[in-house]
Amino acid sequence: MASVLGLVKRIYTAFHPPASISTESQPIKFGILGAAAIAPPALIGPASNHPEAIVYAVAARDEGRATAYAKKHGIPKVYGGANGYQELLNDPEVDAIYNPLPNGLHYEWTMKALAAGKHVLLEKPSADTAEETRLMFELAERKGLVLLEAFHYRFHPAIQRVKVIIDSGELGAIKSIETNLAIPKGLIKDGDIRYDYSLGGGALMDMGCYTLNCIRYLSGSNPVEVLSASYEGYKPPSAPLDFTPNVDRRTTATLSLPNNVIATLTCDLGIPYRYGIIPNMPQINAIVRCEGGDIELFNFVMPTLYHSITVQSKDGTGGVKTRTEKVYKFAELQEPDMNDEEWWTTYRYQLEAFINKLKDRKPQTWLDKEDSVANIEWIEKIYAKGGLGSRPKSTYVP
Repeated sequence: MASVLGLVKRIYTAFHPPASISTESQPIKFGILGAAAIAPPALIGPASNHPEAIVYAVAARDEGRATAYAKKHGIPKVYGGANGYQELLNDPEVDAIYNPLPNGLHYEWTMKALAAGKHVLLEKPSADTAEETRLMFELAERKGLVLLEAFHYRFHPAIQRVKVIIDSGELGAIKSIETNLAIPKGLIKDGDIRYDYSLGGGALMDMGCYTLNCIRYLSGSNPVEVLSASYEGYKPPSAPLDFTPNVDRRTTATLSLPNNVIATLTCDLGIPYRYGIIPNMPQINAIVRCEGGDIELFNFVMPTLYHSITVQSKDGTGGVKTRTEKVYKFAELQEPDMNDEEWWTTYRYQLEAFINKLKDRKPQTWLDKEDSVANIEWIEKIYAKGGLGSRPKSTYVP
């Protein structure tokens, strides 16, 4: 009963965080580009609990929508209309930009934000192409600004605990890695921007970027080669019979990593019903098979809600020892100075790191330029192998 109450309390507090206690430190004022549905869990909620973060402004093409969004979430400054995004960037009160726009707009508006002297927290995937990602980071470096691709799961102690176990050598050398991120059909509706090629849509861009990033993080390496890749295309209900999909609803890929390690990833924006009527359960896991045993992390993307780390190790006599771990705080990883709470979401941990970086304090975790460039570079290579090709390069010229 106590564990159930703890689960309920953790989830409730994660979505209803207590207000922060103000400090003497000057807070970072954020502006949000677009009245995006991801912003409340990704920034607005976490910022409400951070003493050095304020969501100060929001901009949207539709001024009415921007106003309603700001009222709902208690955002004091609103910019709307055709020039709303740029007006927000021009606001001298804004220190940092959160960019959750569609993938195909990431490059243009991140470059404009950096040009305006703003730090940027950029939703994943960073851009449609590795070239665009590289140019964004180069501009940030030239201007002395912080640019972070928001792979929020990397900031949580659960995935880091898995990495510690792997790197400790307890299970021996890695033989293979499998990552899966797939959700049942119907959660993402027809017409969603994830299915829009012109906006950088596709399962590999959306969910697949996590699966690839997780493989690279846990293995501590980049792929050597894409051995195989296949996709199931998305076909709109109104599409003609001869319609040729250019967006993947599902992608699977097999990668060769250094030291003869094989990795496989699967991402799916809509797993079909079983027998046409029974919904499937979401698949959100990472499995690492090693010479001396296996380790699986269930729910690596949203571990605050619930997760499990299952370790199976060979005991030398032909038997297998199994243990299960759950890690919700860095204090459990011998990092008591973090001052985190078990209800902190991956986004709250991410915001902590971002603020620390802006305040010239060392963040507990960070993703650098090389990490972001490599991730989109290998996404492009998987798309090339599967036959779909890269998402369209932005027409914006800085």
